[in-house]
Amino acid sequence: MSTPARGPRTARTPVQQAALLVGVVFLLVGVLGFIPGVTTDYDTMRFASHHSEARLLGIFQVSILHSLVHLAFGVAGLALSRTASQARLYLLAGGAVYLVLWLYGLLIDHDSAANFVPLNTADNWLHLLLGLGMIALGVLLTRGRNATRPAV
Repeated sequence: MSTPARGPRTARTPVQQAALLVGVVFLLVGVLGFIPGVTTDYDTMRFASHHSEARLLGIFQVSILHSLVHLAFGVAGLALSRTASQARLYLLAGGAVYLVLWLYGLLIDHDSAANFVPLNTADNWLHLLLGLGMIALGVLLTRGRNATRPAV
């Protein structure tokens, strides 16, 4: 009696799905940062400076560097969602980066040259929520199970 050949697993674990979704959202936000109209005061956008008055959705201060970072986080999310362990790492490490960015935004003067990202108060609150949310997803979606295998 022979056993049937098993094909490759294509089902994504919940943590992989979350990393993929977060990556897609970052890609979308990165692209939207370069679209006039969606980004207000587009003509004031700078590469990396607090003098950039461009605002995504009229709320979040952005620059070319800021949008490029969103695109990079998006690509990383797509790439690292391929395995559960990498997806978990993406969410945890990405969340930690965003918490550091939140602290950075709290500590620097928004009108100083040190604000090279640039950041405003809305960005700071979003970074806090992103950091906490990504870490929560990475922890809760892999809690009590091996992060490298889908639950069966």
